[in-house]
Formats: sequence, structure tokens, C-alpha cells
Amino acid sequence: MFVDFLYELRSRKVPVGTQEAIALARALSAGLHDSSLDGFYYVARALCVHSEAHLDDFDLAFAKHFRGVHVEAKAIADELLSWLRDPKKLRELSEEERAAIQALDLEEVLRQFEERLREQRERHDGGNRWIGTGGTSPFGRGGYHPSGIAVGGGSGSKSAIHAADARKYRSYRSDVTLDVRQIEVALRKLRAFAREGADRELDIEGTIDQTAKNAGELEVVTRPPRRPNTRVILMMDVGGSMDPYAHAVSQLFSAAKRATHWKELRTYYFHNCIYGKVYRTEGFRDPVRVQDLIHECGKHYKLVLVGDASMAPYELLGSAGYGEEAQTPGVAWLRILREHFERSVWMNPDPPSGWGHGTVQVIREVFPMYQLTLEGLGEAVQHLVRGRGKR
Repeated sequence: MFVDFLYELRSRKVPVGTQEAIALARALSAGLHDSSLDGFYYVARALCVHSEAHLDDFDLAFAKHFRGVHVEAKAIADELLSWLRDPKKLRELSEEERAAIQALDLEEVLRQFEERLREQRERHDGGNRWIGTGGTSPFGRGGYHPSGIAVGGGSGSKSAIHAADARKYRSYRSDVTLDVRQIEVALRKLRAFAREGADRELDIEGTIDQTAKNAGELEVVTRPPRRPNTRVILMMDVGGSMDPYAHAVSQLFSAAKRATHWKELRTYYFHNCIYGKVYRTEGFRDPVRVQDLIHECGKHYKLVLVGDASMAPYELLGSAGYGEEAQTPGVAWLRILREHFERSVWMNPDPPSGWGHGTVQVIREVFPMYQLTLEGLGEAVQHLVRGRGKR
């Protein structure tokens, strides 16, 4: 019954297959869904969603596939509850009637309740069998039964369809612009450690190994502590066509600055392209020559450039000002940076559909380019960790 739903998930790029189908079938067979659509929603989400990036797609697929089921079930529930909104007054019971009522145990009450739900077709009041009001039936409102089930109270939880329609997980999608917290999590994967300084840390494995070699006599081994060894250079394009993305770039800057796992973080600014200099402030004050930067920073620094790579062709391929450095085309300076740093990427806030032409295509031939989204930043981090790779 849920195979079509699995195909709906696959159509939305949620990775589900045979294993998920078998696991879901076993869960339903074990009754983990409590024989309800709400229960199925939570069980299926737990078994079929393996990444937070797919939570929103799961909700979309669920809402589309099960919407009709929800409407029919809700209509039945509404009709039943409408019978119970105005309970009739309970008549006085004799001692014999009370004793007979108390003889039912919970298991028998539940069995009878399921049976009544299948058979009942109309409202009942004052009886001893059907779901109703003002009677001695174990099911209903306003009646009497010490081991019965009260029906008609409100529920504090939303239905599965309502939960899916709420789309609480849209911010987890892989194609949305990052927020500061998500950027911090993604950048943390860049961290690397090296052992530096004097031997002040106990080397447990080394101590055990040397003690064993020393015939059981304790031989304490120490080693330098591990310290962050990640060095990052962040260069950001500001102004002009990047104005619509100022918020996204500021989030990236904030997350990078808040990170505590860097050995060193250098941040610089440029406009459209780099022409021999970058700047320590977004107001383009305090310039730093690219040649000086290369001289100070070794090849092991990770270089991250952020910009839409869109500009007039002459800005990238021709000269852009006065002086010896400015006479060198911008693309030449980008190649110099690419050649020096072994690990570098370009993050573009624009969607990839617009990357196939103009200056964007030229820059893509120099730097590996990724979109400034959760998925794109994750791929960029993986590239930076792996190394130079193919151009």
C-alpha cells in the first residue's frame, strides 16, 4: 500500500529503496504506527529520511500522496464527535446494573470499541452498547462506566497532514541560502590538528606499548598537545551586483569569525575581480598587495573566494586602472592565486543555471565553483580537505 508513496519520495530525490521498503513493512507489521495515519507519518519519516536536507521533501511527498486519506478519515471523526457534543443526562442505575458494568476488563473494552467503530452508523443516547452519551456503554460521553473509554475530548496534537503541510523543515533543505549556524557546522569539517609545543600530554597508546615492551614496568610516554592547524584566507566580493547577496556574505563572514577551530583566519575584500590588491575593509581601505600576501602565506593555506563572478569582460580580461599591477588582467591575478594555493574554491551565490557563459565561465576554468548553499558549501569543504584535484 505504501509502494507508490516510496516512488513519490524517489521522484523528489529522497534516497529510498528496497531496504527502506522492507524496514517500513516490518514496522507496520509490528504495529509501530498504532494503526493510524499519524503514526505512519512518524514511522515512515524515521525510516526513510537519512539526512535533514530531505525532511522538507518528505513532507511534500506525504502531503501530496495522503491528502485524500486524511480528508476521509477526518470526515468520519467529525461526524462521530458531532454526536458526542451534546450528551444526554444519565439516568439513575441500580446496584445490579453497576455490578454488571464493572465486570468488563480493559482488554475486552478495547475489543468491543473496535467492533463498535466498524458497525455503528448513527447517533445513540442512553444505551448500553453503542458509542453515545448519557448511557452505560463503555464508550462515549456523559455516561457511567468505571472501565470505559471517554470519547469526544479534544486532541492536543496535529494530524500528520497538518504536520506535513506546516513544512517546519524548509530551512534544512540543501538548496536554501545558509544561515550562520549551518555555515559554522559546515566549516567545522575543515578543521585539522597538529601536535605543537612541549610534551605535556599523556600518550595513552604509547604508554601502553612501551610498558608492554618494558616487561610490565610502567613507562610513561608524553607528547605535544593537538592544536588547530587550519589556516584559511577568505576573500569576498562586495558592492555592485553583489548587493542583493550582502546578507548571505555577511553571514558567511560572521560564521567564519565566530569559529574557534582556526589556527589563523584572514579576511579580505575586493570588487568584481582582483587587480593586484585586496583590502582589509569593505570600504576598500588598508590595501594588501597580492604578491605580499603570497609571500606571507604558504601553499597550505585554504583560499575561499566569494562572489557572483559577473562583471564586464574587460574587467576580467583587460586592464583595470593605473600602475604596473593594475595593468595585469584580473584573470591573470586569479591564476596566480590558484597556482600558489594548493586548496582553493570559489563560492557563487547565483544558481548554477547561469554559470555557463560570460565571465562566470572564465572564472570556473580557474577555480572550482560551488553554490553558496548548504549542499554547495559541503561540497566545497570536501574539495578543500581533499586538495588541489583536477582543474
